[in-house]
Amino acid sequence: MDIVLALKALIMGLVEGFTEFLPISSTGHLILTEHLLGFHGMEEKMKVFEIVIQAGAMLAVIWEFRARIIAVLTGLGDPKQQRFATNVLIAFIPAAVLGVLFDKAIKQVLFAPVPVALAFIIGGFVILWVEKRAKDQPTSARITSVDDLKPLDALKIGIAQAFALIPGTSRSGATIMGSMIFGLSRQVATEFSFFLAIPTLMGATVYSLYKERALLSAADLPLFTIGTVSAFISAFLCVRWLLRYISSHTFTVFAWYRIAFGLLVLVTAYTGAIVWAE
Repeated sequence: MDIVLALKALIMGLVEGFTEFLPISSTGHLILTEHLLGFHGMEEKMKVFEIVIQAGAMLAVIWEFRARIIAVLTGLGDPKQQRFATNVLIAFIPAAVLGVLFDKAIKQVLFAPVPVALAFIIGGFVILWVEKRAKDQPTSARITSVDDLKPLDALKIGIAQAFALIPGTSRSGATIMGSMIFGLSRQVATEFSFFLAIPTLMGATVYSLYKERALLSAADLPLFTIGTVSAFISAFLCVRWLLRYISSHTFTVFAWYRIAFGLLVLVTAYTGAIVWAE
């Protein structure tokens, strides 16, 4: 195995795991990391690699919330579990439908560093606005448990998640901020975002692997394994940390990170200091 390539796979897995569930866009970071690591000439193969390591991050959430997932799967006769499962399904549908319809157009137009940087910056200001709104209206949260969600709430959150089809926006960021706007507490918004990630990432993984099945090769298994395992471990650590962090902090720090990172990309791309894309 090429040691350099294995190290790159490890780095990509870590980037996926640490960014998938933070409101800073895993897709945006993967696009930029891929350019910086110099995967030129391997763009088609990287499509499959990024799909596979995304599954590693998804498995981390399944493991973290395995108790609730098992309770839902084994208790579908319970109205409470039925309602929860239905809400997750409703929230999943908008992004799934729009993703299938516009996947090709989005990748052709927006999967590039500068559009990603702009999405970073705009998303950062959205987070600042949502957090200021939450500070000015501290009692505005009407939903303090995922079990209190109604189908209409789930649909609104699903529509918010669909904005994450724009690379650099962040699936978790769009979902959490949208949820807070629609009346969920910060903790509930984050928790529901994790649950919603399971069908969303699973659906995206299965759909994308089917489309790119011709690129699959047994020879790539060692690199895919390295990337998937590193994504699983880093995502698990990130989920555990984020659940503790939001109990006493806001998402403001992520907003400033997004803005600073987006500006850095724009400046370096404009000056030619870094060739972000060919």
